[in-house]
Amino acid sequence: MATTLWQKVVQAFSGEEKQGELGDFTMTPRTLMISLIAIVVGILAAIIALILLRLIGLFTNLLFFQQWNFTLRAPVGNHLGLLVILVPVFGALIVGFMARYGSERIRGHGIPEAMEVILINGSKVEPKVTWLKPLSSAISIGSGGPFGAEGPIIVTGGSLGSMIAQFFHLSNAERKTLLVAGAAAGMSATFFSPISAVLLGVEVLLFEWKPRSLIPVALASGTAALVRWYIIGPGPLFPVPPHAAFVGVTGLLSCVLVGLLAACVAAILTVAIYAIEDTYRKLPIHWMWWPALGAIVVGIGGYFFPQALGVGYTVIEQLLQGNAAVGLLLGILIVKSVIWSVSLGSGTSGGILAPLLLIGGALGGLLGHVLPYEGAGFWSLICMTAVLGGAMRAPLTAIIFSLELTHDINAALPLLIAVIVTHTCMVLTLRRSILTEKVARRGYHISAEYAIDPLEVLFVREVMRTNVVALPSTATLQDVKPLLEEHRVPRIQRLFPVLNEAGKMIGVVTRNDLREQLRKILLAGGEEKHFSLASLITKPVVAYPDEPLRDAVYRMAESGYTRLPVVDRHDEQKLLGMVSLNEVLNARSRSLAEERKRERVLKLRLLFSPRRQEPPPSPHIPPEDEEDKGRKEMASL
Repeated sequence: MATTLWQKVVQAFSGEEKQGELGDFTMTPRTLMISLIAIVVGILAAIIALILLRLIGLFTNLLFFQQWNFTLRAPVGNHLGLLVILVPVFGALIVGFMARYGSERIRGHGIPEAMEVILINGSKVEPKVTWLKPLSSAISIGSGGPFGAEGPIIVTGGSLGSMIAQFFHLSNAERKTLLVAGAAAGMSATFFSPISAVLLGVEVLLFEWKPRSLIPVALASGTAALVRWYIIGPGPLFPVPPHAAFVGVTGLLSCVLVGLLAACVAAILTVAIYAIEDTYRKLPIHWMWWPALGAIVVGIGGYFFPQALGVGYTVIEQLLQGNAAVGLLLGILIVKSVIWSVSLGSGTSGGILAPLLLIGGALGGLLGHVLPYEGAGFWSLICMTAVLGGAMRAPLTAIIFSLELTHDINAALPLLIAVIVTHTCMVLTLRRSILTEKVARRGYHISAEYAIDPLEVLFVREVMRTNVVALPSTATLQDVKPLLEEHRVPRIQRLFPVLNEAGKMIGVVTRNDLREQLRKILLAGGEEKHFSLASLITKPVVAYPDEPLRDAVYRMAESGYTRLPVVDRHDEQKLLGMVSLNEVLNARSRSLAEERKRERVLKLRLLFSPRRQEPPPSPHIPPEDEEDKGRKEMASL
C-alpha cells in the first residue's frame, strides 16, 4: 500500500501519466515552475502599481497646484481659472507624441490591447510598453483625464509578466498565463481585490478555466495583495456604512429595476464610445492629434465641473457614504459620461473601471431618492456594480470586486440580482462588450462563453466505425481490384488495415497507394508478379477505444493523418474499428442536436379531463414474404 502511494507521488512529480488513465483536470508539474515565476511577477507588479499611483499624484500636483508632491489628490480646488482647460490638452499632446514615436500599444484603456496580444502575438509584449504605458497613463490622468489607474496598471502588469516570460523557454500558453498573472497582480495591488482580480483574468483574458493557469494567476494576485498591505496600505478602499442583511421583497424588486436602468446606461456608454471613435476616424488629421481634440472637451467640462476630472476615487467614496448632493450626482452622471466617452474614444491612455463605478454610482444616488431607503449609499453600490458588470460582461468579477472594495457582504444578494439582470439585458441587446468591440473592429473574434467540448467527454468507442474492410497480408491483385471500386467499399474507405494469418494487424495501406500501384501494373502489362502489398504497408498511427475523442483528434493534428485504426490498448495488433474526421463531425452533430432538438418528455393531464377513447386494435396481418411482394409488384406493372 505504502509502495503504491509512493509510486503515485513520484509519478505525479516526474510529469509522467499512466496511459489511459483519465482525470478531472489536466496539469503537469511545470505549473509549479510557472507559479514560482508568477509570485515574482506579483511582487514586481505591486511595486509598479505603487509607482504609477505616485506618478499620477506627482503630475496632478505639478500641473494643477504647482507642487512637488506624490500624494494622490483630486484636481478640485485648483486656482488655474480658464487655464485649467489647457492642462488636459497639454497632457494629451504628450501622450499622442509618445504613442506615435514610442509605441502605439499604449493607446486605449489597455484590456483590449492585452486581449489582442494574447490572441495574435503569442502573448509577447514589447518591453518598452512596460514603462511607456504607466508613464503615459500617469501624464494622461495626472493632467485631468477622466480615467482610472487600474486599466494602465493591468496592462503594465501584463507587460511585465510577458517580458519576464520571454526570458524563459516557455510555450504560448505559459506566456499567456504569466501575462494574465501580471495583469491580475496589478489590479489586486491597486484595489486590494485579489479574488476579483483572478476572476477578471478568467472572465476577460484567460479564455479558459484550468488549474495550469488559475493557480499561477491566483498566486500572483495574492502575492500582490500581500505586498500592497505593506507598501500602500490595507483595504477596504471604499468603506461603506453597514447595510441590512436582508432588504425584503420590495428591495429585491427594486434591484431588478436598478439592473434594467444600469443596462441602459452601460449600453449607451458602450455605443457612444465607439460612435465617437468612428467620428475621429473621419477627421483628416493623424490619430496622434486625436487625444488633444478630446482633451479640449475634457478641459471645458473640468472648468465647469472639476469633480469630473481625474480618477475620482474621493467622489466614489462620497457616493458610497451617501453624502452626495443632487447637483453632484447630476454633474457626475452627465459631465463625466460625456468627457470620458469623448476622451476614451480619442485613443488616449486610461482605464475604465473607476469611471464606470463613478457613473453607475451617480445613477444609483439619484435612484436612491425614489427607491426604498436601504441605508446610506446602498443604491449607489448596487448600481455602480451593475453598470460595471454589464459594460464589461464580467458579472462575477463585478460582484466580488464590489464586495472586496467595500467589505459589505450583506449586499451580496442585491448585487447578484441587479448585476445578472443587467448582464441579461446586455447580452441580448449588444453582441460585443465595451472591451471586445475594439478587438472585433481589428478583425478578431473573442468568445466569452465557457463550455465542455463534446470531444472531451465522448470516447472513441462511442463513435468508431466497426464495419471496416481489412486486407490479408497475402492479398493478390485480384483481391485488391474490387476495393478500388467506390460502390464496393462502405463509405469509400480510404485506409485499409492489413492483417496477418493470425488476424493481427501488421500495418495499413492507403487507397491512393493501391491505386498508384495498380496504375503502374497496368502500364507494365497488368501482370500479377508486379503486385506487392508488402511494399505499401506502413506503420499506423492508432487510437484506443477508452480514450476521449479529443486525444484522437489531437493525434490526427500532430501526425497529419485523418483516419486512425482503433486497437486494443493492451494489444495494439488487435483491430477493433476505425475513427476518422467523419466520426468527429458526427460527435459534433450529436452535441448540436442536444442544443436544438426540443421534445416533451412528460405530459400533463387534467384530473377530470375525459379519457381519450383508444382505437380498437387492428387485426394481425402476417408479414409478406419476398416472393408475394415481388408478385404484387409485377402485377402492378
